[in-house]
Amino acid sequence: MAEQTTAAAPEAAFLTYKDHPLVRSGDTIYYGSLADPYVVMLKIDSTRDLKGLPLADKVYVTLMSTDPDASLMDRIQNRCDRRGLFNAIDIASIWLERALKKAA
Repeated sequence: MAEQTTAAAPEAAFLTYKDHPLVRSGDTIYYGSLADPYVVMLKIDSTRDLKGLPLADKVYVTLMSTDPDASLMDRIQNRCDRRGLFNAIDIASIWLERALKKAA
């Protein structure tokens, strides 16, 4: 009888920024882990063209609680909009670090 072997599925490797994962779904980027008490949602609202490549222009940043029992309005902790993805991720990392330290 042939021995059956199963290959273990490789762990999903996410792009990270300052030790927190970045997960993209269309024009939305989630920064942080859903296992943590908070996560930041970055929504790309508009793009501009730079030498033939689309570049994020206006980005909405929302710090959200991951508490499944809270209502949607209660989950939103802070929000703003920024020009450019770098500026959006910069404020997102500050908000996320502060929220996670406060929750600890």
